[in-house]
Amino acid sequence: MREIFAGLPWWVKWIAVPVIALVVFGGVIVSVLQLVIGLLFKVLVFVALVGGLIYVVRKFMSSSTSRGDW
Repeated sequence: MREIFAGLPWWVKWIAVPVIALVVFGGVIVSVLQLVIGLLFKVLVFVALVGGLIYVVRKFMSSSTSRGDW
């Protein structure tokens, strides 16, 4: 691979080739990023809902046991 780029200017290696790669594979990269970000968002929503449920259940259980003491 180095032999291919050996005689080329620096801007071909560091600017032109990455730009071409982004143009060709840009849709795939965006799709993968959307999938990962969507999955992380769903995981965060799941954790928040489960945490809220645990909080509500513990609050309800502690208040119901304190009512029974009266």
